[in-house]
Amino acid sequence: MRAYRHLVSAGALLLLSGCSALPVIDPDTIRRPGRSAQAVQLQGAQGPLSAAQSKAILERLKARGTATDIFDRHLALEEAIVGSPLTTGNQVQLLQDGPATYQAMFAAIITAKDHINMETYLLEDDEVGQRFAQALIFKQQQGVQVNLIRDSAGTFGTPAAFFQRLTNAGIKVLEYNPINPLLARKAWELNQRDHRKLLIIDGNIAFLGGINISSVYSGGSFMHGSRAKSRVADNAPLAWRDTHLQIRGPVVAELQKLFIATWESQKGDALAAKTYFPRINAIGRQVVRAIGSSPDDAYSLIYVTLLSAIGNAETSVRLTNAYFAPDPQLLAALKAAAQRGVDVRLILPAETDSWLIFHTGRGYYEQLLRAGVKIYLRRGVVLHSKTALIDGVWATVGSTNLDWRSFLHNRELNAVVLGAEFGGQVQAVFDKDLAESDEVSLSAWQSRPLQMRVKEMFARIWEYWL
Repeated sequence: MRAYRHLVSAGALLLLSGCSALPVIDPDTIRRPGRSAQAVQLQGAQGPLSAAQSKAILERLKARGTATDIFDRHLALEEAIVGSPLTTGNQVQLLQDGPATYQAMFAAIITAKDHINMETYLLEDDEVGQRFAQALIFKQQQGVQVNLIRDSAGTFGTPAAFFQRLTNAGIKVLEYNPINPLLARKAWELNQRDHRKLLIIDGNIAFLGGINISSVYSGGSFMHGSRAKSRVADNAPLAWRDTHLQIRGPVVAELQKLFIATWESQKGDALAAKTYFPRINAIGRQVVRAIGSSPDDAYSLIYVTLLSAIGNAETSVRLTNAYFAPDPQLLAALKAAAQRGVDVRLILPAETDSWLIFHTGRGYYEQLLRAGVKIYLRRGVVLHSKTALIDGVWATVGSTNLDWRSFLHNRELNAVVLGAEFGGQVQAVFDKDLAESDEVSLSAWQSRPLQMRVKEMFARIWEYWL
């Protein structure tokens, strides 16, 4: 998101990119051709499971969950909407913040023997970026083919020499939708960006979520006592709070398909002949669906899936998101859920790296609070997480913000993980963030200064482009 300012600074060019709009969607009417919403079929390590096997796994998931029929109503609908399979036999590890995520990534990169596919929005020429560059070059020199997709706007401030060094080492570097129209390999669409964060090792380990490659993630976000006071006293930069996933299992093949589809859509050079789809055995018990959205689609698959999940929520909605500027349908879904008795809680930033999107979202707080939605502001960090948990059993982590840009203009990537076991982990992280947050009351918000209201009105003018 930090590099979105490059797009805002090029506002005149953005206006030349044309406008599109979110369609008015009733998730209950969306169906993929040839798909039935009557039965959910799972994909295992050896291919599609039988109807009986799929039913047995879903029943076990449901038995571990809360008293909800979200599996009966929502899952079949989601499969019809998205089309990608629910895969079983996966192992999912929740990662918090940069240090833990980078440590896990480097540990996986070291093990690579065949190929590394990486897709990122930001890749900065700083200490963290240089560590990744060195690690990737080292593996390339060992005969491991490294393929890198980097967004042109997100890496706008990264020197060309940084990528030339990678290319000289044999790494295939593809610039997604170049800002320079002379470098475009297809129709030039400046406003379309690749916001995904994806790393795949040998086709069997994958990382995805909200974390870019940048030194802003060098510190952890949960600091207490003397360490936190010292940071404030020294006027040190705020730590970035973010969430990522490490995944092993059959769903990695679905993520690999998304990476290759992006590469091919950008007309990249032919990928080296490697084993991109190895045989993957079941390694865990998590049921996962990979959802990629693209501005080339008729509608954002992640957007429609989230609307469906919120619309089917029965007990709770837990959203943590960095950039909140909801469109009318998402706004209505959140308000409707709260008004029918669902406990809807949002954790949003108290600090931000994007002034405009920050104040745009705040313009919606009053109507959400009036509807019964509870809003909390995460203090002491720059919140960059993008997570959702519905009824304790439907969880998603990814790159998608709750704003027009993510839903209309970006390639985004999320994983949906089903079941109370992983849901409990997401809830624990939510509770941990909640303890570091301040609740916004309706009375206090209505008393906010006029200066803040003016900022909100001004920011709303630009929300489509943010």
